[in-house]
Parts: sequence; C-alpha cells; structure tokens
Amino acid sequence: MKKRLKRILSRARYAAIGAAVGAGIGGLVGRNAASTGGALGAIVGATIGEKRVTVDSFIEDVKERRAERVELADED
Repeated sequence: MKKRLKRILSRARYAAIGAAVGAGIGGLVGRNAASTGGALGAIVGATIGEKRVTVDSFIEDVKERRAERVELADED
C-alpha cells in the first residue's frame, strides 16, 4: 500500500508541475495555447513522476542486494 501511495503522490506532484510549466509556456502564445500546454505538461509530468518512482525503487532494491552480498562475503 505504501508503494502505491508513493507512486500516486509522485505522479500527482509531477503532473501539477508539468501543467504549470506547460501553461506558462503556452500562455506566452495565447489563451488556447495555455490550456493545451497545461494539458500536455500534465501528461508529461505524470509520466515522469511514475517513471521516477519506479527507478528509485529499483535503485533501492539493488542497494539492498549489494549490501546482502557484502555481508555474506564478510562472513566467509
């Protein structure tokens, strides 16, 4: 449950940041472009947020496995 909640919050955070950036850039062009930029920015941000959590959890798993190997090597 904790992993799922972390993924959801990360996706939401990055989606909000992406929407703000996209809307800001689109706002330089016009009102309709701001709306479209916000939507596209939210999609990109949500994708980045989900991938980042996945990569972070993978890195943590690798670190744990490596620590276990070192402990086993020290015992020998």
